[in-house]
Amino acid sequence: MPDIARNMARRAGVTPAEGADRLDRLVHQMLTNLRRGKSAPLPGLGRFLRDARGRIVFEREGPPRG
Repeated sequence: MPDIARNMARRAGVTPAEGADRLDRLVHQMLTNLRRGKSAPLPGLGRFLRDARGRIVFEREGPPRG
């Protein structure tokens, strides 16, 4: 995750520490949503959600690949 946080910081024009804090808040919010039975979107990529068995799955955005 450190690479993701550094990339977020660079793109947002903030310090690496602020980038790490933002990433931490994002992951925390995603986990909170999933625990509450809500989906956790990643704009432009898709979303995480719980399936009928309660497993966390990722649903891609856009048309299926194949």
